[in-house]
Amino acid sequence: MRDDRRHFLKTAGALVVSFSTGATAWARSAPGAITPSKTVNKEALDAWLAIGRDNSITVYSGKVDLGTGTRTALAQIAAEELDVAFDRVEMVMGDTGTTPDQWLTGANLTIAQGGSELRRAAASARAALIERAAQRLGAAPADLMVDDGVVRVKGDPSRHASYGELIERGFEIKVDSKAALKKAADYRIVGRNIPRVDIPGKVTGEWTYVHDFRLPGMLHARVIRSPIFGARVSSVDDRGARAVAGFVQTVRKGDFLAVVAKTEWAAIKASRAIGVQWGEGTRLPDKGTVFQTWRARPVAKTEATQKAGDAPAALAQAVRRVKASYEFSVQTHASLGPSCAVAQFKEGQLTVWSASQATHSMQTELAGITGLPPASIRLVYLEGAGCYGRNGHEDATADAAVIAQAIGKPVRVQWMREDETARAPKSPPRAMDFEAGLDAQGNVIAWNADFWIALNHIVAFKPLDFPLLAATEMGQPKPGNWVGFLFQNAGMGYTVPNIRVETHHVAETFFRSAHLRSPGRIENSFANEGFMDELAHAAGADPAEFRLRNLKDARAEAVIRAAMKLAGWQTRVGINPAAGSGSVVRGRGISYTRYNNAITYVAAVAEVEVNRDSGAVRVTRLCIGHDCGQMINPDGVANQVQGGALQTVSRTLMEEVQWTPERVTSVDWVTYPIARFTDLPKVDIELIDRPGEPAWGVGEPTAVVIPGAIANAIFDATGARLRSVPFTPEKVKAALAAAPARA
Repeated sequence: MRDDRRHFLKTAGALVVSFSTGATAWARSAPGAITPSKTVNKEALDAWLAIGRDNSITVYSGKVDLGTGTRTALAQIAAEELDVAFDRVEMVMGDTGTTPDQWLTGANLTIAQGGSELRRAAASARAALIERAAQRLGAAPADLMVDDGVVRVKGDPSRHASYGELIERGFEIKVDSKAALKKAADYRIVGRNIPRVDIPGKVTGEWTYVHDFRLPGMLHARVIRSPIFGARVSSVDDRGARAVAGFVQTVRKGDFLAVVAKTEWAAIKASRAIGVQWGEGTRLPDKGTVFQTWRARPVAKTEATQKAGDAPAALAQAVRRVKASYEFSVQTHASLGPSCAVAQFKEGQLTVWSASQATHSMQTELAGITGLPPASIRLVYLEGAGCYGRNGHEDATADAAVIAQAIGKPVRVQWMREDETARAPKSPPRAMDFEAGLDAQGNVIAWNADFWIALNHIVAFKPLDFPLLAATEMGQPKPGNWVGFLFQNAGMGYTVPNIRVETHHVAETFFRSAHLRSPGRIENSFANEGFMDELAHAAGADPAEFRLRNLKDARAEAVIRAAMKLAGWQTRVGINPAAGSGSVVRGRGISYTRYNNAITYVAAVAEVEVNRDSGAVRVTRLCIGHDCGQMINPDGVANQVQGGALQTVSRTLMEEVQWTPERVTSVDWVTYPIARFTDLPKVDIELIDRPGEPAWGVGEPTAVVIPGAIANAIFDATGARLRSVPFTPEKVKAALAAAPARA
């Protein structure tokens, strides 16, 4: 593959995009141009790929690679359907000036949705090129074959024409929704462990993250925001900032306040020297009673998420009834590197280099705060320090856009650690109540559940309206949360005759909320799988066998058995008799989920050590069975399974936003700790490949099974139920004190 970084800097850094497509090349975009001479119409085949005379392939994807390896996987999909070598394909991702709008990168849809759309486009291109070759070579399409981008006559390979010779001006046709797709049995690239194309540059430090990007004459800015929650600007005195060497100017629009300087350090010093008086803020709820507050907040609507039979009537007939409540705390992304963006406003045109996972939607969002038409705004994606759901990237993008428009010069906005940890959006809290009934044989005959979730503010696959800080500060009211589909996996995934699951949509969160990895699914699955374990114990059954007997899906059973085999699972009932008698006891627990109750299957067995004196929990091993259908790149799948699992160990054991009534106090790695390398377990994986089946997402489904598996392992070791994430030492000791004595 051509040097991706070098090509990207040539095209994006100088705002010059070149498309070599045969005898007549696409016109080069002039520096600063917002709309290059290339269609981005999703229906047009030319929106998806361009072919050079040298048979090089440039593929344009509206999805972006958030560090998950999708740049490599999507290139594999395109190369496979085009019948070209993988090295011929170069990806351009998330540039609104050159790529079709494929909605945001999220919801576990990059491969399932984005990949399938790209696959159809590549298949359409291959079919169109074969048709052109048939006309040129005087042969029927059925008598032609493709070898690395060269179309040959099967009976006489010396008669041939390359893709580069056939493309001429471009395709100038629509994507064919009925184009024949290659059969899985014929795959040569999909399903192979091709090394990720981004890793070499990241290892050597040559990869250009958004933090590294520079423009000639670029200035630096810092935005000043109140540490008091919801406080507005009363007065500003920038004399101290003006005294800083390198200071350029102050930018203020309502409550939006920033300083601009010639260097980043000067911007930091000026932001600390400026004098700001803040008004009263909005009081936050008491941290100690947050879940009671959450249940008591106004509910916009209640929906029946899952219903079968008559759960209340079945509960009344149950021989044994079990009740429990579960909670999941407010968390934040706490990305390792604070958010950053670079913007340039010139001749009425705004270009922003951003790590946003929703660059196309950001066109509409930035239009709302700049007053510019979306067509005059271009977002160019550059990878940031990671986000799974919206963190501070969109806010930094908006900050840069507002400042660039105000000063008319290119500007770089870098958030500080406190900004990223305290001010980036949070996941909303979650509260779940359960009651179930068992018959005399220990069968689950009734399942009754209530979930308190944040109200859905998202309409799928339409432009999104994210509550940007800059917009709010400039006086444009926005909804307090940007979340949706949090009901997913509230419905239980087992075969039970009588089910009632209702989701209560809380009208507004108290923090500005957005998605965090596996939104809704991780909280809901944690509660469902913890409660399922409680029912297994009440029924006197082995937790794994209890799950298997309540499933009628062979693929679900396969991932559970795969995890059991990796863990060397020994069937038994009750608390681990070999947990140990000292301060440190050991146990294992299992959890299973089908993501969204519709796609990827995953099961995990967690092995833990619990220090009964300190309350500290250490996860020593995770064994994961995983079925995402057709795997595009098995090594990439394994990377995402491992990454999703390890990140969630951190979320499960220690991550929780702290606050007082006046402010968020989680501002750094001390006040918002995350797992270190020494905290992480060994991860063993069995990947179940399903060639020919739909390819589903990987990282998000893995995350959802981890909290339940850890909670169930703690119970196996100690007899104490942990029903509130995170499982801090204080919560563990309280649960131990409340648990019945171990037999």
